[in-house]
Amino acid sequence: MIHSRLSRRSMLRGLGATTLLSRFGWMNALAQSTPPDYKALVCIFLVGGNDGHNTIVPLTQSELNAYKAGRGSLALPDGNGALLPVETSNGTPYGLNPGLTAIHPLWASKKLAVLANVGMLVKPITRTQFLANSVPVPTNLFSHSDQIQQMQTGIPSTSGGTGWGARAADALHLMNGSSTFPAAISTNGPALFCTGNIVQSASLLPGFDLDISGMSLWPASAALARKVGLQQVLEFDSGLALVQAANTVRMDALDLNALLRGGTATITTPFPGGSLSDQLQQVAKIIKLRSVTGIRRQVFFCTLGGFDTHSSQSWQHWDLLKDVAEAMAAFYKTTDEELGVADGVTSFTLSDFGRTLQPSGSGCDHGWGSHLLLMGGALQGGQVYGTFPSLALGGDDDSGTRGALIPTTSTEQFGAALATWMGVPDTGLTSVFSNLSDFGSGWNYKLGFLG
Repeated sequence: MIHSRLSRRSMLRGLGATTLLSRFGWMNALAQSTPPDYKALVCIFLVGGNDGHNTIVPLTQSELNAYKAGRGSLALPDGNGALLPVETSNGTPYGLNPGLTAIHPLWASKKLAVLANVGMLVKPITRTQFLANSVPVPTNLFSHSDQIQQMQTGIPSTSGGTGWGARAADALHLMNGSSTFPAAISTNGPALFCTGNIVQSASLLPGFDLDISGMSLWPASAALARKVGLQQVLEFDSGLALVQAANTVRMDALDLNALLRGGTATITTPFPGGSLSDQLQQVAKIIKLRSVTGIRRQVFFCTLGGFDTHSSQSWQHWDLLKDVAEAMAAFYKTTDEELGVADGVTSFTLSDFGRTLQPSGSGCDHGWGSHLLLMGGALQGGQVYGTFPSLALGGDDDSGTRGALIPTTSTEQFGAALATWMGVPDTGLTSVFSNLSDFGSGWNYKLGFLG
């Protein structure tokens, strides 16, 4: 379903894919083949709370010993090449989960990085302050529904009604000029991340046919007549707001459907299939349309569920990360080799929260801070950014005794770094993240992973 106003009035409406794409082709002949300086953020939300502890493992001996001691039966084997070796520029060794095999080569090519111990914060907080309740913390920590909302809104309470991705797009809406194509698109149902105050947003399920049944007639003139009739019905002003809104949504759906089903949005790079793969392929198709839509700044939101690993984690987590890595690898290859826009697309994972280091049976429980994957041509990759935590149970970075990490980088700082790369000026960042100044002088948002 589409939840937005598309650029229907700036193009021919509802007369089928051929006419619509022809109209766009005529517009491009007068303008330019590809909008300059295109940039997009692609959020991959891992629903349920991804276990960062088993996404990347420190391999310096003291930290590895602490990891094994705390992780117990969930510790990933580090011998015989079981972990995928990576190294930072200063030679610090880490191991990636073997499920991430498909994107492992991107580390060496500097197109993959990790941001360590990220989570929702009200302001910086230490273990001592947390245990003393002397510094405020986000509402309902360790709650799936609350933390999913907060990670998308960038607001450490349940009061947020807009998402930080869409607010960044709001701050950049003038860069999209006259284009009225959606600047914020979710590929798996409506998402707070894509809900803004200014920009148009859309929700579109991959493979869902938005076209109208009963339009395949012979001769072609009969089909055209029927489409014109539908167009007139949808455009008729009934004076009823609800009917008008429904008609507008349907016309928008027809327009976007024509674009996605036409040859303009064809992607030839193979994708592995599956929910996340299909969503990222849909994103690639929409990015390919940038020369048609004229849009220069976009944000996308994709999801994959199953990360609430309270049991059977060893195989389940590996399988989930395998799906993530294979989909991300195909997406990067598409943006790089087929679309030539890898430097303008930055993808990242996000999740409700991390997990406890200490296991609970064959799984682990809800945590707080976690490690995020970053991918894109503009990255200063091959690095672990932020502060990698101590993995000692009850240590300086533990919020209790089970290894639920206290974040050392806030979601707001992370989001501000991405928004700055997109083009949001320093003076506009507080419209995206109102609490950013709580994180110190200079707001400490220039985290380095995008230069």
